[in-house]
Amino acid sequence: MSTSPLPTPELALVSRLALDRRVCVAANRWGGRRAVGLFFGLVSRLGDGLFWYGLMAALILCDGRHGAAAATHMALTGLTALLLYRLLKRWTRRPRPYRACPGVVAHIAPLDEFSFPSGHTLQAVGFSIVAVAWYPPLAPLLIGFTSLVAISRVILGLHYPSDVLAAIGIGGGLGSLSLWLAAALH
Repeated sequence: MSTSPLPTPELALVSRLALDRRVCVAANRWGGRRAVGLFFGLVSRLGDGLFWYGLMAALILCDGRHGAAAATHMALTGLTALLLYRLLKRWTRRPRPYRACPGVVAHIAPLDEFSFPSGHTLQAVGFSIVAVAWYPPLAPLLIGFTSLVAISRVILGLHYPSDVLAAIGIGGGLGSLSLWLAAALH
């Protein structure tokens, strides 16, 4: 009876990277369809900040001081996320898939040069966690929009799935930490 050797950590990493690229190429093909590309391009552009700034303004207009406190909490979390994202991008310097992965096309122009992590996703997750903590009925809207933002980044050829998954973890941790800090300060 023969047994196959266990994969080495290096082989496992190569296998995960190959899967990352295959999923990236497959998802990116969807973005080549006109309606899909236009839809996810719009979602991505809204995720640049317009959606979030609009939400913060709506919270202030609709809920006064409570809305202003929630918007301020979101803004501080977003600023922290932006600083962390820029630091990570400068440190990792991972090329975007459309530059490094044959078969991937950028369906919209990126906002910066590097891929890891997805700043759109990191921001969306952090904002959503804070906003839902303040306004739980917003959960379906924000979870849906955040999911579309994350998916858009891969479909548009700007990020690998691993960039998006890492951003979900980082944004989730950052949003949760900001809630913990806010509770500790009050």
